Amino acid sequence: MRETAILRIHCPDQRGIVAKVTDFIHRNNGNVVYLDQHTDYGEDRFFMRVEWDLDGFSIPVDKIKDAIEEKMAWPMQMVWSLKFSSQVPRMAIFVSRSSHCLYDLLARYSAGELNVEIPLIISNHKDLEAVAKQFGLPYYHIPVTKENKQEVEKEHIRLLEEHNVDFIVLARYMQILSPEFNELYPNRIINIHHSFLPAFAGAKPYHAAHSRGVKIIGATGHYVTSDLDAGPIIEQDVVKITHHDTVKTLVQKGKDIEKIVLSKAVQAHVERKTLVYKNKTIIFA
Repeated sequence: MRETAILRIHCPDQRGIVAKVTDFIHRNNGNVVYLDQHTDYGEDRFFMRVEWDLDGFSIPVDKIKDAIEEKMAWPMQMVWSLKFSSQVPRMAIFVSRSSHCLYDLLARYSAGELNVEIPLIISNHKDLEAVAKQFGLPYYHIPVTKENKQEVEKEHIRLLEEHNVDFIVLARYMQILSPEFNELYPNRIINIHHSFLPAFAGAKPYHAAHSRGVKIIGATGHYVTSDLDAGPIIEQDVVKITHHDTVKTLVQKGKDIEKIVLSKAVQAHVERKTLVYKNKTIIFA
């Protein structure tokens, strides 16, 4: 496949943004293969993702960023990022004992559905080591206690830096990350959690939901911030529940929706189709 450049921007809304961006690409012999845009009138903010074919593009790859800054970004006060399709993201997976999200991610990875590299899997338990071995991936067992949590995070950071990790997926990793850790990977840690309507906290949310006769359950995939489960949302979905459902079927349906939502959230991130502004995400089609 031909290499493409992927530009994501947001800036104050103004006339002619699309024309200026596409004209920049056209004048330099580029061919637009994707463009999506959105204007938030409440914020008076413009968002855009544009991708173009680099075959025959007149600006050398190592000079494109400078050209964008000079010709478009600075004059239009853009916040922007540029990636290339040849840059395959390196994804670390954190797990605890639940296997459903891990299996789903690794199956999609093995089938070529996720264009990522997975240099390592990290866990606070040994339970899923066999799964990592099954897929031929390194597995690091690092137990976590209240007393050693700070030292454990330092070891996590060392491993992530050693393996040049770009982003992290918490595939049912049942530990809270410190604010200091989160700040090292802003909008680069993806988490999944259940979303009950109404919401049920505690150790047995499915039991509590069943006792209340809920009619819908769901899952939320989001970027991690210091506010627990309150980061920018990437993907959500729900499944209907009836009086025929038992706690066991609620748990199974919950697992099914969690792994689907998590994989969609990861896919959007990998394809560079997310753009975070304040505590919200723009998800490009």
